[in-house]
Amino acid sequence: MNFTQLTAPDFNRYRPYFENQRYELCAYALSSIIAWSNNEYKPYGATYQDAFVVAAEFKTEKQNRHLLLPVSPKRMFEPEELAVLAREAGYNQYWFVPRSYVDHFGSDGVERHFEVSGHGAYDDYVYRVNDLAQLKGNRYSKKRNLIKQFQRNYVDAGKVVVEPIAAQSVEDCLVFLEEWCRERDCDADDQMDLACEKQAAINTLTHFDALGVKGILLRIDGKVNAFGISAPLTRDMATLQYEKAFSSIKGLYQYFDNSCASMLFNGYTYLNKESDMGIPGLAKAKRSYHPIKIVESVRLTLKD
Repeated sequence: MNFTQLTAPDFNRYRPYFENQRYELCAYALSSIIAWSNNEYKPYGATYQDAFVVAAEFKTEKQNRHLLLPVSPKRMFEPEELAVLAREAGYNQYWFVPRSYVDHFGSDGVERHFEVSGHGAYDDYVYRVNDLAQLKGNRYSKKRNLIKQFQRNYVDAGKVVVEPIAAQSVEDCLVFLEEWCRERDCDADDQMDLACEKQAAINTLTHFDALGVKGILLRIDGKVNAFGISAPLTRDMATLQYEKAFSSIKGLYQYFDNSCASMLFNGYTYLNKESDMGIPGLAKAKRSYHPIKIVESVRLTLKD
């Protein structure tokens, strides 16, 4: 199998394999696969039969080398086929496997070939688009109140502009991202996931037009204070790959999240807000928007 490193120009080449993409974890968005690339981690891809296979290589953490489930517009690979593929490719594990895959083929069938283990920090939160766009009912009353405060203090005063991300606004988004990350100490040694996400966001913004994504930004008095980027995942679900807003401005995040749901997910029923990466504050924030389901992520480790 001939794996080559994936870069932005590969997006259109491999997009046809994702036309019928059925896995509901954000790891299977092609734009995300390509963008998550940094000094420690590189994505690789290869065609195999009627599928596209993604491999992850690590510079120092070699034990983390893994495959994703093969993506085919026609079918899912059975557990025995996954075992054969892994051995041919020289890998011993699959990461970001939806629990639904194990349920589909049955635990007995999967466990004949693999050890199954949880991957809880990478479970994805899924919401109805309409729930987040409309914020109806008592459970969202606090969100609506915060939005009203932001509207009164900023929107009604003519300070706010929400616009699509375009080539001419990418640099402003990058400047904002640096400031946002300083606020959260993204580059600290114990914040590896945040540092990797920061680089993925930089990669996405830098190659925005090449990766099939959509985005909006919010300016206050001309300065970018938030941006969000979405990408297709399945026929009825898209991901909110990045959503960043300054926490110091009351109601900004709630207002902007509502704007993202209203503007970036036309034609989709479900919105995937990705995982909490095991960060307690992020988990609390995601739960506060009342997901309709959590898509469980597991690892499959090849048995000897």
